[in-house]
Order: sequence, then structure tokens, then C-alpha cells
Amino acid sequence: MRLAVYEWSGAGYQRLLLDWTAIADRATLDRIAARLAATPRRPAPPQTGIGAAMRFGADLLARQPGCWRRTLDLSGDGRHNQPPHPREVRSALARSGLTINALVIGADTPRGADRRQAGPGALPSYFRAWVLTGPGAFVQTAPGYPAYGEAMARKLLRELELPALSALGRRHIVQ
Repeated sequence: MRLAVYEWSGAGYQRLLLDWTAIADRATLDRIAARLAATPRRPAPPQTGIGAAMRFGADLLARQPGCWRRTLDLSGDGRHNQPPHPREVRSALARSGLTINALVIGADTPRGADRRQAGPGALPSYFRAWVLTGPGAFVQTAPGYPAYGEAMARKLLRELELPALSALGRRHIVQ
């Protein structure tokens, strides 16, 4: 399994935190976790450019052509408010074989008149309608930022599950 991690906000802000790294053992995973935990957060624009974040992630995945399963995990706490609209990007990516899953963070308390943070009820529907694509795509929710880590762990475990395949295939058993 290979992993790349980036953060995003407005349409012009995507920051690569970890370039493609093979995870071959627990020690590598622990080093990645420590590195990400030690990475300071930089000030970012307050806008939400979901479509641009989708394009950036798809471009990263395109640098891994040998992958048999390509999944983009997109976390967000609001609707887009900068172009491109996620529906336009999703339409362009729909035939690429890419799966986009989402982790939606509901607002603990909305900030003033900021209604982009619609809470964990409306926002998952928004992501289902405009962001998700690919086979088995799904939304995981976190009711607020304190629950983000646990929700991310549940989402990653779900993504790592492989479908059970039967050795029988399409053979018929005759008795």
C-alpha cells in the first residue's frame, strides 16, 4: 500500500505533507504518523475549494499508474464556495476508475453566519450528491473535530476491507 497526504482549503491552496510512501510494515506506519503529528499547521485561506482539492488528489493518484485500486479520501467541514464546483470535477473523474470517499466533519457550533458548516445531517448529503464517485464510495461522519481521529480510523478500516471472493466462481455444482 502506498500513501500520500495533503491539506487543502481554498482553490489555490493545496499543500503536500507526505509524498507517495510505501507502507510495508508497522514501523513505517509509525514513522508516517509521527511525521504528520509533528507537521505544524500553516495559516490557510478561509475558503473551501472542494473541486480544486479533488483535482489535486486525482493528479496525485495519476502519478501511481500501477495501482489496481485508487482511492482519494477527502475530509471537509463545509460546502464549496470557490470554483470549480465539485460536480464538474466529479463528472470529469467519473470514468477514470478513481473512487472518492469523504469524511465529513459536522460543526460543533456554527461560526456566526457561516452556514457552510451545516452539521452532520445535511453535509453528508451534499458530499453524496456532488463529491463521491467510484465503486463502493461512501461518507463517514464525525460529529465535530474532537471525534475526527476516531472517524478517520473507522473510514480507513472500511476502505482496507477487501470483498470476499469465492474460489467457485461461476461453476455449477451438480448433484
